[in-house]
Parts: sequence; structure tokens; C-alpha cells
Amino acid sequence: MKGYWQLTLAQLKLFARNKTVIFWTTFFPLLLMVVLGYFLGDGGSQVKLQLGWVDYDRTPASLELKEAIGLQGGFNIEDFEDNEGQAKEALKEGELSVVLVVPQGYGAALAEEEVAPPLSLFYDEVDQSEAQLSFALLEKAVDDLNKQLVHFEERISYEKIGIKATHLTYIDFLVPGIVALMIMSSNMNGVAAQIASWRERQVLRRFKISGVKARTFIAAQITARMLLNITQSILVLFVGIYLLGAQMNGSWLLLLFYIVLGILVFLSIGFIIAGLSKTPEHAAPVAGFISFPMFFLGGIFFPISEMPSFIQPLVYALPISHLSDALRQVMNIGYGLVELWLPTLALLLWFIASFTISALVFKWE
Repeated sequence: MKGYWQLTLAQLKLFARNKTVIFWTTFFPLLLMVVLGYFLGDGGSQVKLQLGWVDYDRTPASLELKEAIGLQGGFNIEDFEDNEGQAKEALKEGELSVVLVVPQGYGAALAEEEVAPPLSLFYDEVDQSEAQLSFALLEKAVDDLNKQLVHFEERISYEKIGIKATHLTYIDFLVPGIVALMIMSSNMNGVAAQIASWRERQVLRRFKISGVKARTFIAAQITARMLLNITQSILVLFVGIYLLGAQMNGSWLLLLFYIVLGILVFLSIGFIIAGLSKTPEHAAPVAGFISFPMFFLGGIFFPISEMPSFIQPLVYALPISHLSDALRQVMNIGYGLVELWLPTLALLLWFIASFTISALVFKWE
């Protein structure tokens, strides 16, 4: 156990001394994210709330409600007549802030001085800021109409119905991809070159002669790189979320789980390359040859769905595609493990297979 901690600390010290590695694995992806985010991002500008109006009633009472909402001054109202499905689709696509549905019989109930059937307010569960503002404005309009009734009876009400909508800026798409890219580059490329170099310089042989077991050496490498990569990932995430305005709607613990799983996958692949490479000059091109396609095809900078259909099955076989997708779904949509069973299973299979192979091909000299 003492040897494990000594090796872990030694590896962390090596990281700290190697400023070039720190720059290329941390600050270069960070700089890339900031530059692309500012030039291609949405900017996070705030706009007036967009309300989709669906009116099944079409009576003077429903038109009065529409006017009362308009008087609040916070909504741009778009009339969808009775096309509720189209309005909900626009909400899911981020074109609307909320959708208000007026049921048939609303005007007749008020005319008979009865309680009207409740209005249905569909809102985006992801964007809680717009939802809460919409609730406040609609509450004010409904309250004003109720005050106009005789004896101030609360005959008008509404029910809130949440919809998971996805309207993302480029920053929301980019930040998880940069984290996945950083994990891949730092581990797969970094491990392959370092281990191959140590083997050529007889460093691994000296470890073996001193009695260090293979599992102790590998465990120390995993721990040191895990600590470095988690720190790097959190730094990138904080800059992306709090400086560039990326969404974070899911669990931080689940996000950390996928970061750790991604590190394990690409560490194992790095150990495979190192085990099969005789020299660092051989390891670096092999690692570059494997990582280069994933750099462009892994869903880091643009969606996989926009790629040619014939290449998509091949792209979805890559581990970085599942890692970037899982990170993106947690951050942007707030999905949990149940919804993310496919990328989770794919990453676990990649880890089991690559770790098994890396254990078989690992050699001290």
C-alpha cells in the first residue's frame, strides 16, 4: 500500500513539473472552448417570453383572457388556433416559452357564473427561469380577471404541465464535448507515450526489479490520472457553466460518474497502445491515428445526426461518441441512469474489453 501511494504521488509530481502537458491537456481545450463559445455561441441574450395560444373555446370570454394576458406586457402571444400539437412541438424546439390551452366550455361556464374548466399551461421543465416568470405573469392576469367577477369568486384557474424541451445554444453542445475531448487526449495519448518511453528507458524494468507489482503500478497510474483529469474537467465545466452560460440541469454526481468512466475507458486504451508499441516514436503515431478520427467524428464540435447516414453506425461505435452524448444529456436535459442505459452500457463494455486486453498486453520491458 505504501508503494502505491508513493507511485501515485510521484506521478502527480511529474504532471506538475511538465508544464507542456498541463497546457495541452487543460488550458488548450479551455481556450478552444472559450474562443468557440464566444464566436459561435448564442451569447445567452434574454428575449421577451413567447406564449403559444391554443383556444378551443373561441368565445368573448377567452378573447378577454387573451387581452388580459397581453396587458401584462411580458408575453409575445402567437395564436395557434386549435392546433395544440403544433404548439407543443414549438415548445419542445425552444421556439416558445409556454403554451396556454383554453378548453371548450370555458366561456359558457363563466356566463352561467360557474367555475370554468381549468386552463392548461405547458412549460419547459428544463428552463425553470422562464417557467417561473411565466407563472407569475399568468397568475397576475388570472387574478385580475377573477377580481372583475361578482363577489370576487375564483372561477378561473390553470394547471401547470411540464414538458422536457430541448433548446440548446452552441455552448450547451460544446462544453460536454470539450470535456470528453480532454479526457480522451489526456489519457489515451498521454499514457501511450509515457509508458512506452519508460519502457524504452528501462524505468519499468527498474520498477519490476524493485518489487513493484503490475497491479500496484497500474493502480497508481489510474489514481494519479484520475485526480488530474477530474480537476481538469471540473475547471472546464465551471468556466463553461458560470462564465459562458452553459446549462447544467442534471446531477453533478452522475456527471462525475461518466467522467470517471470515460477516464477508465481511455486509460485502458492508452495502456493497450503502450503495451503493443515498442518505442514512444511508435506509440505517438498510433495514438494519433486512433484519436484523430474521434476528434472530428465523436460529436464534439457538431452533432452526429448531421453526419452522412452511412457513417453514423460506425461513429456510434466509438467510445467518445457515447461519452460526449452521456455528458451532454446529463448537463442539458437532466437525464438519469435509466434514460442513459445505452451509452452507459456501451462505455462499460468498452472499459471491460479494453482493460482486459491492456492487462494481457502489458509488459515491463
